[in-house]
Parts: sequence; C-alpha cells; structure tokens
Amino acid sequence: MKRFVYIITDRNRKNLHVGMCTDLLKTLKFYGEMPTLFFDSAQQLNRLVYFEEINTEEQAMERFKLVSTFTRPQKEKMIRPVNPDWIDLTIGLNYESGQKIRPSVFAGRPSIQPMRRAVTF
Repeated sequence: MKRFVYIITDRNRKNLHVGMCTDLLKTLKFYGEMPTLFFDSAQQLNRLVYFEEINTEEQAMERFKLVSTFTRPQKEKMIRPVNPDWIDLTIGLNYESGQKIRPSVFAGRPSIQPMRRAVTF
C-alpha cells in the first residue's frame, strides 16, 4: 500500500509540519475541516508544499522519522527544488483524482444575478 510523507504549511510559511498518511487527499481535507486543531486560526495549516509517494510502510516510516528531525533550513532545501514558488499542490492533486473543486480564490466572489425590480400595484 502506498504511503505519503508530506510537508504542509500556513499562508505565511511560518510553520512547517511533517506528516505521513495513506490517503493524502483525505488528510488534507481533515486539515481543512479542523483548522484550529494544531494551531490558532492565523496559523492554519492549509498549503501542501511537498510530498513523497513511498511504496512500503517501513520505508515510509523511516523517511518520516528522518524528515521530522530536519531543521527548517533542511526542509526548505527539500522543498525549493520541486516547488520553488511554494504553491499549494492540493489543486493539482484534486485535478488528478478527478474531483471538481473550485479554487478557494473564487469562493468569496458573489454570484452575478440580474437585479429584480419591486413590483408595486
């Protein structure tokens, strides 16, 4: 069974959290639904910036233990070659899995509806 070792961060890249899971999309959904579980709302972990897919559980556990001991500069050195702009990789994962999810950029935009006039009798 595939395992994933990932690094997730907040919007300001202040916190780098290392994790391991079997279903990356389900784990990211959990982070989205429980925004204040680990940190306060200003430090919500919502950007997947790095992940590795590993085939065996033993190798994944070893890699997770190793990456968890890395300092921040070492983690940044891992992330920058594969994701230099630190973009959120969740959108690409959703696209590959076939899920139709609108990016959060458009979530707050009001819908355009024709104005209705009040009818007076």
